[in-house]
Order: sequence, then C-alpha cells, then structure tokens
Amino acid sequence: MKTNALLSVSFLAMTVAVQAQDLRIGLQDDVDVLDPARSRTFVGEIVFESLCDSLVAVGVDLEPEPELAARWSWNDDQTQLTMALHPDLMFHDGSPIDARAVKANLDRAMTLPDSMRRSELQSVESVDVVDDLSFTITLSQPDPTLLPQLSNRAGMMMSPAVFEGEGAVGLNPVCSGPYMFVEREQNYRIALRKFDDHRNADDYHFERITFYPIPDTTVRLANLRAGDLEMIERLAPSDIPLVRDDPSLQLALVTSVGYQGLTINVGNGARADGPLSGDKRVRQALQLAIDRNVINDVVGAGSFQPAQQPFSEQSPFHDSDLPVIGRDVEAARALLAEAGVERVSFELLFANSTTGQQIAELVQAMVAEVGFDVSLRPVEFASMLQMTQAGEFDVVQTGWSGRYDPDGNLHQFVTCEAGLNFAGFCDETVDRLLNGAKIEADFDARKRMYDEAQAILQDELPIIYVYHQPFPYVLAANIEGFEPNPTGVISLRNVSRRD
Repeated sequence: MKTNALLSVSFLAMTVAVQAQDLRIGLQDDVDVLDPARSRTFVGEIVFESLCDSLVAVGVDLEPEPELAARWSWNDDQTQLTMALHPDLMFHDGSPIDARAVKANLDRAMTLPDSMRRSELQSVESVDVVDDLSFTITLSQPDPTLLPQLSNRAGMMMSPAVFEGEGAVGLNPVCSGPYMFVEREQNYRIALRKFDDHRNADDYHFERITFYPIPDTTVRLANLRAGDLEMIERLAPSDIPLVRDDPSLQLALVTSVGYQGLTINVGNGARADGPLSGDKRVRQALQLAIDRNVINDVVGAGSFQPAQQPFSEQSPFHDSDLPVIGRDVEAARALLAEAGVERVSFELLFANSTTGQQIAELVQAMVAEVGFDVSLRPVEFASMLQMTQAGEFDVVQTGWSGRYDPDGNLHQFVTCEAGLNFAGFCDETVDRLLNGAKIEADFDARKRMYDEAQAILQDELPIIYVYHQPFPYVLAANIEGFEPNPTGVISLRNVSRRD
C-alpha cells in the first residue's frame, strides 16, 4: 500500500496520453468510507459530487434545483413531499433509478444502525411508492430542512443491489453520478471513470478523475506546480500571494457556509471525566485564552473570518448579539480560580494537515499562559473521526463544510441523540428549541429559536467556534469552467482542459 509519506514533489508517472484523459485532484484528507449513509468527512462530499447524484442539487447560489428528481410538490400542511424522477435514469450497474430504489435508499439511511443520516431524516415517517417514477415522503411534522438534506448525502442514491452485501458497500460503491468507481488505494488515491449513460454525460469532459489525499499543503501545491496535479482544494492561506503571482496557476476563492472550531468531550464516554468536561467555567476560560484574530493573522493570512457561532455573517440566521469574544487572560485565570483549579491538562486531537498542525500549536501556546497544559496528538483524518465518535478524546479540532439551511450546521452536533454529537452534549431545552426550529416555517419565529439555543450553547460551550474558513481552490491555468461553491463541493460539470 502506498502512503503520503512516500509522495515526492513529482509522484505520478503518467504518459501524455493518460494525462489528456485524466483530471488529477489533490485533497487535504483521505475519505473515510464511500457510502453516503455512513460518510462523515468533507472530502467524502467532494468525491461523492462526482460519484453519487442526489435527489436535489444546490448551485453556487445555494438554491435547491432538480437533480435526480425532476420536480416536487408539497401538500397544504407541508407534511407530504411528492417527488417525480427523471425518466430513463440508471445506476452504474445498469439497474433503473426508480421510486422503489429511492425508497430502499431512504429506508436504509433511516434504519442502518451506524447511519450518519438518521438525525437528518428524523422527521420522515414513511416513504411510499406512487408509481415507477413517483414517491411520497410523509413527515411527522413540517420540516423546512428536508430539501437541504436531500441535496446532500441523505439524498444520494446507490443501487439497492449492493445493500445485499452490506459490509462491502463502501468498498465498491455503485452510485448514479457522472463518474463511476474504479478502485481505491487507502491514503493514496481514489480513481473514477466516466459513466457514459449519465443523463448529462456530454457536460463532463474527462474520461477519468483521480483524487489524491495529500495532507501536507506544501507538497500538494508543489505537485500542482510540477504538473502532476491539475487542481487542489484548501490551499494554505499563506500561499495565496504565491499562487496569484504564478501565471501557470489560477485561484478560485469562496467563503464557506461552515466553520472550524474545538469540540470538547463533555459526555462521550470515559474521557469526559475531568474539570474541562465537568465545569463550564473551565471551558469558558479556555475560550477566553484563545485569540481568534491571531489565528487569522498567523495561519489564515487574513482569510479566516473569526467565528463565535456556526452561522457566518452571510447567513440570515447569524446572531448579531454574539460578537466574537476577544482574548482575556486575567478573566480566564479568574474563571479557573472560581472553578477551584490552577492547571488543567488535556490532549488536543487533530488531523495531521499543515493547517491543523499550525492551529494546534498556536492554541497550545496561547492557553498555556492561562493555565492549560495541552499535549498535541496529530492523527490521520479518518482515524480522528473514528476516535471522536468513540469518545477517545478530550478536545478535538474539528470543522464542518456547512449547509445553507441553519439546521445542518447545528442540530446534528448538539442535540442529545444526534449522530455527529461527538461532544456528548445533551440539554432538554436545546433539544426542544432545535427540534422546534426544524418544523417552524416562519423565519422570525425560527430565528428566535436558534438565538435562544445559541445562548445556552455559548454558556455551556460544548463547541468553541474559532473561524469561518475560506475554500481556496487552485487550478492549472488551462482548466476552464470551474465555479467554486460555498458548500465546498467540486462540481466538474462543464469543466474542461484548454489545449
């Protein structure tokens, strides 16, 4: 097996003929599992954009638009969503994409024991086949978040034939996107080839797409400049001036709808047993020890928007009454004294990327002055996710690529039974407010619920939000037609190489 430790600046030996057909993309991390129901990683979303179509799509304007579903309608009380599929669609194995296949996928996402989509579809009571191309999703209550969820992994369709060998689904995914799975070498590459029977096949101009996980941003950029890659995601902010000055490269930059922060283990297993998990004043002190502006200046080169909440200023659900808290060493020390502790030790878990390492080292240095003794533990990204889900951490440096609906940035991370609630946080009032916001159609009433929930979360601090990240993509100068999306996915529709 090949690993990134073996990658040199020129790590691909390819003929000119292969290069002409193959688009090579460098990723910051490796994908966890190629199964939309089980996937948790952001890079998984990037690969799935080419591999697995969703019922609904989201464009760069963040508006839902048809993808597998040609049209949809709601009943009067917004508790039944009826969708009609495009005709003559097929999965990569040649089987039809019909209403029965959709039902099988949604039922699986709602019932699979380790599904990451269960909380996203919690309002769904049943999925009923109307005819070959139409189906109705019946809800227990109105849910304005459902369409946004169906535009992402909850709405991605796989061939039900692969569900019979459930354990191998992620090893040989059979989806419905413009590219089909060829092979994967863990921590080295994921190879896809064009699906000629895709309904929009003429809009995809590369025969093969190969994704290479390369955590080191310097190596990732060096491979691009050497011509061994043609696109990379998440350029190191400090390299933005270098890219702008290089005529062989082009920069595509967009501010995300997501965030980066620190998730604290307050109730997830045996590691939630110290002063950091047991006393909110210690967590409040930790937040006051961190200078978000320094992280922006030193690591982000001015491109990290300091964050205090999961909604950026671009979101209509941003709470203007939650300004970014500045660093206050004396106030932080006073909170530790009030909590009856002088020094607090914990381990900071983080993915072993260049940016992750820089932020972890900065946090370690900042909080030491207050009274926190931090040991750093870098691990491979997929391993980090496994550890956080199992509760094998004290504090983990995590992020979220973001959803255009606010529910997708908050509910699944902080409600009691949510699949991505790695902190193990549980509060009845927060659950009531966020569950209520899921079904509230009135904007003002819904925003009040989010504001009230955030007031509690800001006091309890299971998650310390640090910044809203940019999505800087770099492409070879001869790649045309790419539009960056605030959700961070890479759509290759209408992307081509200029001769």
